[in-house]
Amino acid sequence: MAAPRGHALLHRVLAECPVTKARACELILPHGPVKTPVFMPVGTQGTMKGVTAEQLRGLGCEICLGNTYHLGMRPGPEIMKKANGLHGFMDWDRNLLTDSGGFQMVSLVKLSEVTEEGVHFTSPYDGKEILLTPEKSIEIQNALGSDIMMQLDDVVSSTIAGPRVEEAMYRSIRWLDRCITANQNPEKQNLFAIIQGGLNAELRKKCLDGMDKPRYLMGVGYATDLVVCVALGCDMFDCVFPTRTARFGSALVPSGSLQIKSKQFAKDFQPIDKECKCPTCQRYSRAYLHALFKSDTAALHHVTIHNIAYQLTLMRSVQESILNGRFPQFVQDFMRTMYGTKDKYPRWAVDALQTVGISLE
Repeated sequence: MAAPRGHALLHRVLAECPVTKARACELILPHGPVKTPVFMPVGTQGTMKGVTAEQLRGLGCEICLGNTYHLGMRPGPEIMKKANGLHGFMDWDRNLLTDSGGFQMVSLVKLSEVTEEGVHFTSPYDGKEILLTPEKSIEIQNALGSDIMMQLDDVVSSTIAGPRVEEAMYRSIRWLDRCITANQNPEKQNLFAIIQGGLNAELRKKCLDGMDKPRYLMGVGYATDLVVCVALGCDMFDCVFPTRTARFGSALVPSGSLQIKSKQFAKDFQPIDKECKCPTCQRYSRAYLHALFKSDTAALHHVTIHNIAYQLTLMRSVQESILNGRFPQFVQDFMRTMYGTKDKYPRWAVDALQTVGISLE
């Protein structure tokens, strides 16, 4: 089922946890439904590194990410238009979310300047001077054809305070208006706002009052972070963590991670996780993957498949626990499996969960 004609997105709340702020929802998007809470794998340049679109479909992924900054630089919006958007370019028939490109301007480009007009920077590809405006960001994302686009916002560190944070917050609201006006496909592409205000609760509330309110927590991917932030009310997450850590030989498991390159796995013929149904765990042993890491990049592929499957399975388990009315118990079980004894629980997680009615002490 896709979003009905004239609507880029419909949002339905299926169940709410009576104790915490967790909720299970369904997003109806142009390329089909997405159940939340959801983790969205990141395919920076039109692919997960080492994973095909067909394999991603096989893992049950309903939505993944593309990166406007990188795709806008290379191969560029004109190529994307000829390819029938990013869906056609990467052979992906499910949903796509694209970021605005603004974060990369600040984090990857050494010389950049933010003005009311937009972000001025020097391209790392060819050295040309470029201006990314809210209108240009939306133009690129329109060419990409993503189901969810992100507004261009004025990015500042979440840990700083002072007038720069307030300036960025009000500018982001003004830029959102420009993004809305620039969107050429409002019936096909939904536009998400980004909440600014840093650690200042008053500024964040002002920003919320000036924008729409999807609960999308960007750049979060550690398992504990996902579970705790669902309890705090978040619906959507993305991060390069599961794919990037796989390339270093780290396989995600319910008790944390296994460093497959470690010699302790050289003669271990168990799968990464005996409960996991992913193709890697169904076919290959830890010993095989350990040996492969010494000689063949296929090892990165196999562990990446597993790590994506781990994240998607975790979030499906979270959804089911909310729908079945047992999310607080799920959190208790998750923390016990992940950390063993209560004295090893992260203090921040204990404190955060306490605020929404789950006591771990």
